Amino acid sequence: MEKLIISPTVFTPKVILDHEEYFLEIAGESRPQDVREFFGPISAWMNDFSDLILTGKRKDPIIFNFNFAYFNSASAKCIVDICKVLARLRLKEIDASVKWYYVKNDDDMREAGIEMSQIVKIPFEFVELEEQ
Repeated sequence: MEKLIISPTVFTPKVILDHEEYFLEIAGESRPQDVREFFGPISAWMNDFSDLILTGKRKDPIIFNFNFAYFNSASAKCIVDICKVLARLRLKEIDASVKWYYVKNDDDMREAGIEMSQIVKIPFEFVELEEQ
């Protein structure tokens, strides 16, 4: 299994998915022109990662870091799908959770994280960042 690293663009976020370090992060703006094309490799990687975790001996906690400045509704569905992979791991007694970063006073981004947490029923830690 290879790391998946995607550099950010004006329309897409930075992605770092590292199975060796257990570092999982998507950060920036997510409004890709073709959401399936962008998130397809991420979803495939997450499914492979899940299989690796379930068949391996390493049971370290898994924390997925989401740090969005903005995401569109098409991206929201893909984010939920990523969280559903984490939820499936939790059903197998793997400690998987989300850190949801949002800028102070960005109530919409915080609320989006709360809604996603309620949809997938996994723990989200909300991390407030200072305005830049």
